Amino acid sequence: MKPAIRSYQANRFSLEKTKERKFSKRLANAAAMLLAISALSSLSATKALAENNVPPSFNYWHVWTDGQGVSHQKKCEIRNFVLESIEPPAAPQWLSRLKTEGASVVISVLPVGWVGIWHENPKPQWIIPISGRWYVKTMDGQRVEMGAGDVSFGEDQNTKSDANGHKGHLSATVGNEPSVLMMIQLKDSPTVNQPCRFD
Repeated sequence: MKPAIRSYQANRFSLEKTKERKFSKRLANAAAMLLAISALSSLSATKALAENNVPPSFNYWHVWTDGQGVSHQKKCEIRNFVLESIEPPAAPQWLSRLKTEGASVVISVLPVGWVGIWHENPKPQWIIPISGRWYVKTMDGQRVEMGAGDVSFGEDQNTKSDANGHKGHLSATVGNEPSVLMMIQLKDSPTVNQPCRFD
């Protein structure tokens, strides 16, 4: 290859690399700016929330049993948040402390196509989907589909079999991926006819 051609190709390669570096630097700067704007807006919202002393609320589905032994589901809201440190010197945060006598944690992976027969929750338990989707159908016919970001409190331990032999609830996976659930099982005795008892 002639020296002039080699020199031209080297200069062209060097120019392309320089353009690439400048573009990468601009892209990194833009990403950093977006991240900073996002963090500032989040911080501003959090600061405004704390400064205005406006407590947040948290929604969950409560699977509960009525006085006739029929299971139901009700969307409930926890509103009793207090702005305090979880443990000094940690900065204050909004906390809602649900009183309970102790608990155990269970992780469950429901395979694709899994359908649980009608059953009651083994204990009063918080059920938090981590990934995938699933549904719960109660004896009153209500079907609620849940995924990551949803929470359910299962407390249908005192149901009575209906005419079809159904008791408690029916649950199953939805879609083409397993449903991973974290359950926090309480030692508390189940209640009857107390939907949204944590409000």
